Amino acid sequence: MEPSPGLSRFAEVVGRDDFSLDHAALLIGAWDYPERDLDEYRAMLDEIAERIAPDVARASGGIGRARAISDWLFDRLGFVGNTDDYYDPRNSYLNDVLDRRTGIPITLSVLYLEVARRIGVAAVGLGFPGHFLVRVESQPRDLIIDPFHGGAELDGPALTALIQKVTGPEAVVEPQMLAPLPKSKILTRVLLNLAGIYGQRGDWFRSLEVLERLALLDADNPRIARDLEQLRARVDGLN
Repeated sequence: MEPSPGLSRFAEVVGRDDFSLDHAALLIGAWDYPERDLDEYRAMLDEIAERIAPDVARASGGIGRARAISDWLFDRLGFVGNTDDYYDPRNSYLNDVLDRRTGIPITLSVLYLEVARRIGVAAVGLGFPGHFLVRVESQPRDLIIDPFHGGAELDGPALTALIQKVTGPEAVVEPQMLAPLPKSKILTRVLLNLAGIYGQRGDWFRSLEVLERLALLDADNPRIARDLEQLRARVDGLN
């Protein structure tokens, strides 16, 4: 079976040594938006960064710069976590997040990371269990923020409360929970979110689109390879 044009584009982008996170993230959901103009949305990110840059430049230190980005994104521009319909697939599509100004923790974090990158603010994504976060590097301390909750700043006790809410009252914050997540792993997490949504809905065609992309990002994963083979057989049986 020949790969779809959308899958081929995704494979081309993530196959580069240092691919652009925004470019790859915008290709997620191409099955619903085959004619989407990626340049338009990347230009939208450029424009947001240009609007924010003067206030960031005037801010004091890394924490001040991080707060300036949060102020613009979440207070002035109105990006917000989608608490009304968390499992809407559009929350995982970066183009829809930009259009609708709402998303889930990981896509709002991708928005923050890509704006910060354009302005020259050092920020990384954290694959915290159950709730994606962003860490902005600063002195004398880094700042951990929660883009889903308006850029809320999380200290040690807040992180402990969050992990206990997700995994149980005895949980503690482990160092690996605060380690930077590579771009490929960020995309994997977005796709796994979608896999869960489509699986619950019994949408095998879109599930196949997701699994094909997961296989590109984690080609040596036997579980993904097995699930992909089984899903292809199921979809072929529906045609």
